[in-house]
Amino acid sequence: MIAPGKAQKKAARTARLSAALRENLKRRKAQARGRAKSDDVAENPSPEKAAGEGHTPDFRRNRGSD
Repeated sequence: MIAPGKAQKKAARTARLSAALRENLKRRKAQARGRAKSDDVAENPSPEKAAGEGHTPDFRRNRGSD
């Protein structure tokens, strides 16, 4: 059985880490959007970008060929 003080500390730590992970994800997404936006300004845009389709960053760890 976990002591009440330890349970509160563990819950506080979990909440703190969850908040930090959320902020990190927001920051990474903003960076990816910035990179995608700078790619749109490139001299040779891809056909799908030229067609007006929006490009969303792919955050998957293992990108498949799909």
